[in-house]
Amino acid sequence: MGVPLPIKLTNKKTMTYTETKIPGVWILEPKVWKDARGYFMEAFKQTYFEEHIGKIQFIQDNESCSSKGVLRGLHYQLAPYSQAKLVRVIKGRVLDVAVDIRSGSPTFGQYVAVELSDENKRQLFVPRGFAHGFHVLSDEAIFTYKVDNLYMPSHERGIRYDDPTIRVDWGIMPEETLNLSEKDTKAPFLDEAEINFNY
Repeated sequence: MGVPLPIKLTNKKTMTYTETKIPGVWILEPKVWKDARGYFMEAFKQTYFEEHIGKIQFIQDNESCSSKGVLRGLHYQLAPYSQAKLVRVIKGRVLDVAVDIRSGSPTFGQYVAVELSDENKRQLFVPRGFAHGFHVLSDEAIFTYKVDNLYMPSHERGIRYDDPTIRVDWGIMPEETLNLSEKDTKAPFLDEAEINFNY
């Protein structure tokens, strides 16, 4: 009886990199190989990442599980503990949002919103100098992300998810009840937030 040959990835594009309307924020879409057994994909390859985005040393992987209606954000850490993130969803669907909060940036206060799911397998790269958050669209979502700096509670900050100057469209249904942490409900608006990022 023959032995099935392994899937060969030689000379095949394993990830598509697309820069968003805000330079520095990227959507990554992996090539997925499927057969009767299931699927295979490369979720991350350092050499390809550096070719497209630049040299970043991720030092930690985090994972969270949230139910429908949970909104986490908008979060960031002040320099020198600011974090770049590479985020994806391994179960469910979320609307993922990155907001430019770099002083002097031509896109200051603007945001990128991308649906991430276990089906589309997209990832979003959020550079330093951005606030980040997500809203859970499915019954449950498992969210995982890489970071390039340590979590530092003393430097953790946030911006209100419903800031009237940013005006994020979170895809919230009229009948939906949001589930936010007490910390997020008390976060300041952008014009009152402490930020120390320069463009």
